[in-house]
Amino acid sequence: MTRRMFSREFKQEAVELITKRGVSMAQASRDLGIHATVLRRWVRAAEADGPSAFPGNGKLTPEQEELRALRREVTKLKAERDIFKKGGRLLRQGPAVMFGFVAKHRGVWPVSWMCDALGVSRSGFHAWLTRSRSARELRDEELSSAIRASFLRSDRTYGARRTWHDLLEDGYTCGLHCVERLMRQAAFKARPKRRQPPKDHGTRSVIAANVLEREFEANGPNQKWVADFTYIWTAEGWLYVAAVIDLFSRRVVGWSMSDQMTSQMVTDALIMAIWRRGRPKELLHHSDQGSQYTSEPFQRLLADHGITCSMSRSGNVWEFKTVRASGLNDPGDHSKAQNAAMESFFSSLKTERVRRKTYRTRRQARADVFDYIERFYNPTRRHSTIGYLSPMTFEERAMKA
Repeated sequence: MTRRMFSREFKQEAVELITKRGVSMAQASRDLGIHATVLRRWVRAAEADGPSAFPGNGKLTPEQEELRALRREVTKLKAERDIFKKGGRLLRQGPAVMFGFVAKHRGVWPVSWMCDALGVSRSGFHAWLTRSRSARELRDEELSSAIRASFLRSDRTYGARRTWHDLLEDGYTCGLHCVERLMRQAAFKARPKRRQPPKDHGTRSVIAANVLEREFEANGPNQKWVADFTYIWTAEGWLYVAAVIDLFSRRVVGWSMSDQMTSQMVTDALIMAIWRRGRPKELLHHSDQGSQYTSEPFQRLLADHGITCSMSRSGNVWEFKTVRASGLNDPGDHSKAQNAAMESFFSSLKTERVRRKTYRTRRQARADVFDYIERFYNPTRRHSTIGYLSPMTFEERAMKA
């Protein structure tokens, strides 16, 4: 039996599923198909080592231990730098303002780090937290509640000026700048116009012929994989999601997410698929001719594992990506038909999950995509192409047949 292997990214997402999102160990074990003992070991490793968890196989050498310590020190120094970037202007203001900054960012940096960087005491901060609130704070809370109600009534489309007029009509007395300040604190932003997807300036070249030729059926697992990536908008900017699908069961066998559109992202998705599927033989991998897939690292990975490369023909490849990312529907686009299985998955992801959410951070989007793939799409979602079974159920029945 081939030993299953998991990427560092997969382990981190699985740990956060349990530690931060309230999913029980038993439920996560069932959803992900991983023994609870393994999950507990991952959780303990993450608690012990934090960001440095899951460095690889084997014990750490003294040099690696030293490197880990240095990385922790660098992490703290970077945090102090970022604290000064965001809160340095507060150094000339009173302690109350700095304490407010510490309270607001407790979920970002440790309180001790922020207090040391800003030159205030931790005991003073905790004393400030227990003091009775001022009249202005109580007034801000009342206005914030009214602002939130107005913002939600508008389906999150109103900016400060329209919200301010709502408040005036409701009998509140306040200025426009006050509304702007409170909306900024609550991260309420008017819905922007549709954004243009990021441009791919990479060099394209014809690497491989279209071996797949729209034959989206496979007689068994690990015969034909298709791959592509898409974009998800967050308040921090674009999050790129790369995926690899097995055409036999339509199961997502590999994925990766990044804040940059790089060849490393699609390479990581393929590496995850290879690990999870036990390094399959006689495999066809199909993608478009994007610069990420024609890159030297990605092509070398295919060659090293004996994977046959297939690519959609050039011609409106990027125009198709623009159509897809902007949410338009163009069934006549030829390149869409070239990788219809991937487009079906991305359409399901966005329709059933992404477009119903507003992501303030890339972290939130990553967690939601992970949840959709590993806890819904693969184990649960019924797929019309495979007789309305879930991909995992379809594979399990095929193995028993």
